[in-house]
Amino acid sequence: MTEFASSVMRNDILLDIATFLARRWSGDDKVVIALTADRAPATKVDKKLITLPNLNYYLGTDFQKYRQWRVALWYESMRMRFSTEVQSNEHASGFILNTLETKRIEILGLRDWEGMEKEILFNEGISWMSRQLLNSIYGRYKVAEAFSQYFLTGYVKGELFGGEMEKVQKATDYANEIIKEAIDHGYGTDRIKQHVPKLIKILELDPLISIPIIAPKTRTGASLSQSDIFKQIEKIVKTKRKEKEADEKTKEVYEGNDVLQEFETLVKESKKTENKGYDSLENFGLSIPDKMDVDETKIYDLDLIQKVKAAFRGWKTGWVERHDERGEELDVEVLADSLPKPFLADFKLSIKTKVVLLLDHSSSIADVELEYKQATIALCEALHYLGVKFAVYAFSTENRQVKCWVIKPPQIKWSLVSARRLAQIKAVGGTPLAEVYGLMQPVVKAFKPDIFVTLTDGEPSDFDAVRSMVMSYRKMGIKMVAIGVGRNINDSVGIGHNLKYLNFEKILAVSRLPEMPKKVIKLLQS
Repeated sequence: MTEFASSVMRNDILLDIATFLARRWSGDDKVVIALTADRAPATKVDKKLITLPNLNYYLGTDFQKYRQWRVALWYESMRMRFSTEVQSNEHASGFILNTLETKRIEILGLRDWEGMEKEILFNEGISWMSRQLLNSIYGRYKVAEAFSQYFLTGYVKGELFGGEMEKVQKATDYANEIIKEAIDHGYGTDRIKQHVPKLIKILELDPLISIPIIAPKTRTGASLSQSDIFKQIEKIVKTKRKEKEADEKTKEVYEGNDVLQEFETLVKESKKTENKGYDSLENFGLSIPDKMDVDETKIYDLDLIQKVKAAFRGWKTGWVERHDERGEELDVEVLADSLPKPFLADFKLSIKTKVVLLLDHSSSIADVELEYKQATIALCEALHYLGVKFAVYAFSTENRQVKCWVIKPPQIKWSLVSARRLAQIKAVGGTPLAEVYGLMQPVVKAFKPDIFVTLTDGEPSDFDAVRSMVMSYRKMGIKMVAIGVGRNINDSVGIGHNLKYLNFEKILAVSRLPEMPKKVIKLLQS
């Protein structure tokens, strides 16, 4: 588990569902999700990045936490879809703009995603329990908080004094006119932003006044009573629905059966993954990245991935056409050229090989780290595309200790989570290859791969120890392959020469990293 993991759901499972939902809701397949500890949801439209807290940021039962987290994801996805700018909530002008945009994107979003209405009502009810009591706020930002409450819900929590309520009502009336105009005429964020100075003037605020961002748990300091949650949801439903519909609607909103099956499936998958995958590997001395805050999109070279997949598209179907002396089809052009094999014959291809990839992340690859990871991602995407069973590990040095990082265990499917794990690994330290082989031996024995491929660009710390470890793997029936990665032809030849003396059964050398995925996959053809 990572240091900010949820008690019921692994963050890799959350990341997968968040990525899927955000891209579906926003209509943008390039949206990236980042999970952080105890930080309010945020969106960077220009970077296509949505940052979300983990489930423990919220209050209530595990299911209620998930529902709040899911609604937050929906709102941020709608910002990604309909907003051109999202400012920081830490100052009044940004806070007011984002508050206006919240209502606009909610209205627009519900046109396409009507099923979110009940979840929004639930979220309003449970989040109201932890919203700030206006009586307890001292300072000028009290009016900003009051405006946010009244504009988004139609009521305030606590009391206002000395004409404060009149300011809030006047600002709310003006803000509602702005939103109606924007919806009716298709105006966007820029038009909304033009009205923020006037709203700030109505509220008599300084545009740069600080607005503290307080997490729900900080506000209440205690768990919520389920009866209180139900009563609050009931109040909200009654203000927005006819009285005769309220009781049934309240029950539906509170129970959230539309989302329950999704939640239960994710929890089961999380437990399944936990039993099969990462935690057990830590017992063998292997390491899992603690944080997942480095974006993996930089190491995704889509052009390279498509080229590698295209090169082996015939393998995907299991059949490939080759020229032969006899076959199912006659190639007239070849016959006209009088070549000896004018027929096209179908040949069956199969890739039943199981593979382990070990990636050198010592300091010597730092200057080509991005290209190195891009080539690795292309390789992994192609292996996944071809249905090859494989596992991926990397090694580096952290605090003078050897680290063998788990990128993708054999039992887990390749996904964005695996790619993000690779993105976290920094190129640092030496090349203690023998020690890494020793750490990996128990898990490799359990997986029983046919081929073990080591990608490296440097000399190992101990040649004799590496030779011994390579032979121990070969005695297990594993074909040991090394690929030397060089900056140029002379460099790759030198690296290949060094690897030649380490008892590997096959040595390959590449001077262009984009060539590496194709060379590895060609090893697997049977």
